[in-house]
Amino acid sequence: MDAKRIAIYASRFQDKVRYYEHPTEDIERLKQLESERTLYVTDLTKYKGQMKDQKDYMPKALYERKMKRLQALMDDLKEAIQAITDEMDEVIASCPVLFRQQELLMSIDGVGRVVATNMIIATEAFTRFDDPRKFNCYAGVAPFSYSSGSSQHSKARVSHRADKVMKRLLHLAAVAVTHRVGGELKKYYERKVAEGKNKMSVINALRAKIVARMFAVIKRNEKYKPILS
Repeated sequence: MDAKRIAIYASRFQDKVRYYEHPTEDIERLKQLESERTLYVTDLTKYKGQMKDQKDYMPKALYERKMKRLQALMDDLKEAIQAITDEMDEVIASCPVLFRQQELLMSIDGVGRVVATNMIIATEAFTRFDDPRKFNCYAGVAPFSYSSGSSQHSKARVSHRADKVMKRLLHLAAVAVTHRVGGELKKYYERKVAEGKNKMSVINALRAKIVARMFAVIKRNEKYKPILS
């Protein structure tokens, strides 16, 4: 019955159908490499935490032996992460479209190589999304309000199906902006906080602004140019 209903629905709206396009081979390679890189970065962070946390709670000799083993693991992880990063750079450099998109994205305050690369992967070189607001929903930057019927409403919250990796990276990008010496977004953050706005709400707004700028530079095919005041 469900399959029949889906077939009927698809038949009625054939004029609005959008055929699925499989990601290009370059995007697939980047996706697999980034997934592996993230795995190693997570392990590296875990080992760094142990080196700091256990120093005061273990006998010195035991701690030093453990740290020697952890350092060897960390060195191997750093080497693997660098090798993967180099391979990802080669993939992007070999494709003019991806290379140009990365260049454009990194012209924006707060957007570094990792954020730019993950943005290209998540949007499949900006072919999967054509609207920053839709991407904000996908990445969990734009909260939804939930209701049942006409009387029950709940506090707006982010979907559990959001891309948590992109949400975290956008959050780090926004936080990085707040620690900058100057720039439009830093001035926006300071002005809103001075007005009494909640800092996390302002940071969330910064995330949305960064996303909007990323879509804008790709659409215009121009590096971001700050608005002179």
